[in-house]
Amino acid sequence: MSSKIKKLVDEARESENPELDLVDKGIVNILEIPGFASLSNLSKLVLAHNKITSVPPSIANFLNLETIILFNNQIEELPTTLSSMPKLKILNVGMNRLNSLPRGFGACPVLEVLDVTYNNLSENSLPANFFCLDTLRALYLGDNDFEHLPPEIGRLKNLQILVLRDNDLVAVPKELGELNRLRELHIQGNRLTVLPPELGSLDLVGSKQVFKAGSNHWVAPITEQFQIGVSHVFDYIRSDTYKFLYGRHISAGAAPPPKTSDKSKKVSRSQKK
Repeated sequence: MSSKIKKLVDEARESENPELDLVDKGIVNILEIPGFASLSNLSKLVLAHNKITSVPPSIANFLNLETIILFNNQIEELPTTLSSMPKLKILNVGMNRLNSLPRGFGACPVLEVLDVTYNNLSENSLPANFFCLDTLRALYLGDNDFEHLPPEIGRLKNLQILVLRDNDLVAVPKELGELNRLRELHIQGNRLTVLPPELGSLDLVGSKQVFKAGSNHWVAPITEQFQIGVSHVFDYIRSDTYKFLYGRHISAGAAPPPKTSDKSKKVSRSQKK
């Protein structure tokens, strides 16, 4: 196996725009990849479906890296040096064992796509400057443990895709309505009962837009609108009737729905690892 890996590394070294794809090669330690350190101009690194447990801080020495794919490994933490990588645009660390993101992570200068799907993250896992990632176009937070989304989400003005499916969200902040470039919003599989009226300002209805919100605990009037169609949901939450209902619902301090007893999400995640 190591000879095959070495051959791929040699081929990447000879390329003008070197990319290294080592999917499902049984790799445990990135630094033990033969010849890896010599790939100083590497632009794309794909190490999905391996057995990697940590990412070395020296990854930041690869100044031309634009894409890092570490999907489905066993990584428990990321190095703080990631935020110093000048060209990193795409980072996929989905299906790992992350409980937090590194301090200062929000300083990544040009990050456009962040995928942390299938981890153990919550609102308490995010560094203080996380919402300074104003270059983000796509943020995938699905299959984690978020109960609340910080209102600072409204700072991510360039977001076009936001995935929050299959968490434990009991509410979404009104600041989501400030993301006027958003074209996909996935909030299905949570514990939501109402939507803030401010979401009515979003353009999420049409053949090129995606809005998924099934498997929640919507109040009856919202459920009725979903049965007619998504456009009716947005028409309704813009209405004065709904704004009155929403205000009454919030002031009543209704208890959120209980967490589901179905542990299939956590079980499937551990099985895949």
